[in-house]
Amino acid sequence: MKIARWTAGGDVSEGFVIDDRVVPFPDGLTVADVLARGLAQTHELFAEVKDVDGIALSEVRLKAPLVPAAIRDFVAFEEHVEGVSASVDGKSEVVPEWYQSPTFYFTNPHTVLATQDTVRPPVTQRLDFELEVAAILGRASGVGESNLTTAEAASMIFGYTVMNDWSARDLQSREMKVRLGPAKGKDFATSFGPWIVTADDLAPYLDDDGFLAIRAEVFVNDELVGHDLVSNMGWPFPELVAYASRNSRVVPGDVLGSGTTGNGGCLAELWGRRGELTPAPLVEGDVVRMVVEGIGELIGTVGASVPAPDLPSARVRTRARSREERVPS
Repeated sequence: MKIARWTAGGDVSEGFVIDDRVVPFPDGLTVADVLARGLAQTHELFAEVKDVDGIALSEVRLKAPLVPAAIRDFVAFEEHVEGVSASVDGKSEVVPEWYQSPTFYFTNPHTVLATQDTVRPPVTQRLDFELEVAAILGRASGVGESNLTTAEAASMIFGYTVMNDWSARDLQSREMKVRLGPAKGKDFATSFGPWIVTADDLAPYLDDDGFLAIRAEVFVNDELVGHDLVSNMGWPFPELVAYASRNSRVVPGDVLGSGTTGNGGCLAELWGRRGELTPAPLVEGDVVRMVVEGIGELIGTVGASVPAPDLPSARVRTRARSREERVPS
């Protein structure tokens, strides 16, 4: 099954993509409602509407396939870490801590884009894409939200979508030197789409170790830049979900990105390996197209950058511990 959100004439509709048409969920249900019900009940909904005529897919504009509850983005590909580390400090390495557990950061659920949307980045000289697959969580019967086992976590994976974690590498590099982040180098845009493909549809691609063995490709202006198998992750998706739930909570509508694939899944990896900005950073007018086997195609166009108001640098303070100790200005 494919789950989507779309507009046709201004209103947002939510439902199934069936062959070459879209069909709304019955009873006005939303994607959030369906995720909260879980995959088993979604099959029941599909049976209700599978023969409805709907609207031709070519006549609608797809929206992001969900409004995320939260977005966690992992860094699960060893090859990506090798290349990007060289682009940051000239030394290609994977630190021992990377192997110990799957690291992630939270990004902004309020700046989500859909396929065919235009990204308007901050002022940056090193705009980049990141080719990823994201797991979408739904309700699983009898499963809680905290300290999940791997099996429990697997049952919460409702489906998958393609993810582009747009990145301003120069901004990211500055803030990471403070040993916190990334933040403004990332949170201006994340693209998802074109739809959610349910986990049972992709089950045939799971290998014997539980990794999702699907091919992922990225093109810039129709030139192939990178390709990889998603099964090259250091951890399969259920282990990412289980780790995210440790002493915390995961809920339906949460999105967990795989992290950037290797072998050219982003430009920064190639910059690090080559020691130069080749291919060139993205600029206005560039079109980034990501194609993931079994899921679909996610397209984003780079628009004009958006300057932000200036902020002053930090002021060096007196470190006085009382008002009386302050040095008069």
